[in-house]
Amino acid sequence: MKGPPGRSQNIEAIEKVVTLNEYQLVARRTDQNAQSGLKGLGFPLLGLFGEVGTLLSALKKKRRDRESFVGYHEAIVEEFGDTMCNIASRASLSLSVLAQRVFRDLQDWDEVGHDAFGTFGDIQSARDTHGSPNSPEFEAAIIALAGKVGLLLNDFHQNRIANNRDVLSAHLLDIFRALINAADVADIDLAEAAAFNITKIHSRWPERQKYTPLFDEEFDALEQLPRVIKMNIIEQKVGTRTFVIQQCNAINIGSSLTDNRLVDDDYRFHDAFHLAYAAILGWSPVIRALLKLKRKSKPRIDEAEDGARAILIEEGISTLIFNRAHRLNYFESIKSLDYSLLKLIPEFVWGYEVEKCPLWQWEKAILDGFAVFRKLRKHRRGTVLADLNKRSITFKELM
Repeated sequence: MKGPPGRSQNIEAIEKVVTLNEYQLVARRTDQNAQSGLKGLGFPLLGLFGEVGTLLSALKKKRRDRESFVGYHEAIVEEFGDTMCNIASRASLSLSVLAQRVFRDLQDWDEVGHDAFGTFGDIQSARDTHGSPNSPEFEAAIIALAGKVGLLLNDFHQNRIANNRDVLSAHLLDIFRALINAADVADIDLAEAAAFNITKIHSRWPERQKYTPLFDEEFDALEQLPRVIKMNIIEQKVGTRTFVIQQCNAINIGSSLTDNRLVDDDYRFHDAFHLAYAAILGWSPVIRALLKLKRKSKPRIDEAEDGARAILIEEGISTLIFNRAHRLNYFESIKSLDYSLLKLIPEFVWGYEVEKCPLWQWEKAILDGFAVFRKLRKHRRGTVLADLNKRSITFKELM
């Protein structure tokens, strides 16, 4: 499957035929709402409204930027497919039942079976293969979809849903029909989009967390990252200049670091992030360069995976996340990162070995790295232990 970063991962999951009920069950894992049943309906409704708004915004951007804007083709289900499933789950509604009612009128509303319309392909068998997401018809279809969602929100606001689940069912049916129509008009394969969405969900919220194998396992020990890295990070002041040095085995590593910014923000301690990437992802071109452990036995790996561009990519990710964290008290008290931030990472690492790491693993590396960073800010010096075997990074005060 061709496409931008993240789209090529897990081809087998994309090719697998996913039933509507399987999709609904998997999508429930994205539900972070503590309230159950119809009491918690407001939260996913806001999400659905926001996701349709994202579609409208993307459509506007597509019209404005013409050929320069890519990625809209996949957005239709990625943005609100799982949210609609969660809304259906809130009211104990089956997505497969809703799919059957797409083709029924009020008089045969309840004449639904248990086997028919089991997949997205079943409701798109007559798909127009000459459609386009650039057509005026698609714009009209998306606006119609937004209108259906608006009607649902209005009835929710007017408290017409709380005591009548059939009202919610009717609204979801209208939204489902509008979704299918928009996909048909644009020649978007909902089955393929749903399968990609499941891949995304597994990457972010897996049933069982399994770490990606260390990328240098097959190399000689002399070219491997040390399985335990003990780094002393020490702030020093000489005259008016404040900087940080790193020591490993009593040897100064790399150059002394400053914030490289007019306003101090303690970015001089940011090697904690690189050590976290090494420990939890098994990847850090920066640490490889500092410890002179490039994989020179394989020149292509040495040049591509351990070279200057890979180092710049890692530094870019660190800077991007740091700027977001700076506005959020460096992620203190935050246990889960916003998906909009995490989904940027595959854009950076596309084509590099670390693209194999799922988003939950990136989230752990980022949050654990910032936990150590906050302690370095507090104590101004300390020993950081990156354990690649345990996939952990810890801090100890340095006396």
